Amino acid sequence: MTSLLDALNARGFVQDATPDLAARLARGPITGYVGFDPTADSLHVGNLVPVMGLAWLQRFGGTPIIVVGGGTGMVGDPSGKRAERPVLTVEQIDHNSARIRAQLESFLRFDGPNAARMRNNADWLRPLTLMDFLRDVGKYFTLSYMLQKESVRSRMETGISYTEFSYMLVQAYDFWHLWRHDRCELQMGGSDQWGNITAGTELISRREGAQGHGLVFPLLTTAAGGKFGKSEDGNVWLDPARTSPYRFYQFWLNSDDRDVERLLRYFTFLDLEEIAGLMADHARDPGRRAAQRRLAEEMTTLVHGARATAGVVAASRLLFGGEDLSRAGAEVFEVLAGEIPTTQIARGEVAGLSAVEALVRTGLASSKAEARRGIQQSGFSLNGTTITAPDRQVQAGDLLASRYLMLQKGKRSYALIRVIDS
Repeated sequence: MTSLLDALNARGFVQDATPDLAARLARGPITGYVGFDPTADSLHVGNLVPVMGLAWLQRFGGTPIIVVGGGTGMVGDPSGKRAERPVLTVEQIDHNSARIRAQLESFLRFDGPNAARMRNNADWLRPLTLMDFLRDVGKYFTLSYMLQKESVRSRMETGISYTEFSYMLVQAYDFWHLWRHDRCELQMGGSDQWGNITAGTELISRREGAQGHGLVFPLLTTAAGGKFGKSEDGNVWLDPARTSPYRFYQFWLNSDDRDVERLLRYFTFLDLEEIAGLMADHARDPGRRAAQRRLAEEMTTLVHGARATAGVVAASRLLFGGEDLSRAGAEVFEVLAGEIPTTQIARGEVAGLSAVEALVRTGLASSKAEARRGIQQSGFSLNGTTITAPDRQVQAGDLLASRYLMLQKGKRSYALIRVIDS
């Protein structure tokens, strides 16, 4: 298992690790976990670093455990936070936990000798009484030890509630419980979790006389200095209802040239040699964005599946790659319908619909007069062909995939008409 740490180091995953982790990995497979607090009903791409850490652990023979924080979500982790988070209801936490569990199952193998395991810490934290917690956990930690932790120290001036102050002990109890019941020896997470993780190793040492281990990953920022995982619309979510597969693909496709190699190392399983080849191709012709395209395809397939990826790649090429619209299938236009303004009309309205009326109905022109002026200036197109005559009528033969019309204003403004059978 020494090669696990080597592989993670080679890909830039390791920010810090407890001193004896390498020696422990050299002795054979290990069970490790990552916790996810259910503050929303979906994970976002910023959560994927520890998920990939679990995936690599499994690939090197270890057993990954995913802990959904149905219990810790009732407390709230102060790590990396400037203010206390709102407390969710039990019903909200349970709902979010179930959704997150389903998403994580696509990243790991849940069968075989080192099958991934799912745990919800609500199962052992909610029945825990205060007196038991104080006796079995609290007595092993001094205030001075807890005040030295960055997650606490950074909040002393602005204020931290006792609830959040005690969070590291609750997470330490998680680690101890998993050590006791799953023989879990390793906890992984972002570098902001270092204090919580080492509190867990401390509890295992003091209560059991045994050794736990920790491994933390860097907190990603972009080359431009922004927080990784954000788009103009906010978080980039794994849930397709929150972030469509098309927009998910576009997020990766738009990666900065300065970031793309690191993202390929972090979020794909491509060999480092293949990544080096992609970067060499990219250096020869950056405009092709070959590295970004491969990254976007790999990530969209991993999260949404090969079929969704094929649809969004085809839709992206229609909009930006000059592909022949007449060759696209209905599934591609349905992807586009979720991303650009779409107007529905009855099939009986197609005959007699003028290009001018179509432009007004889709909102690409505010009036018929504006539509006519734009047509005279060659500013509009229908199905990729410039509209040259204001009296141009739409014909049944214009329908793409028997149901769609694509209208365009300038280079970047699109609208779609979907014909419905009434």
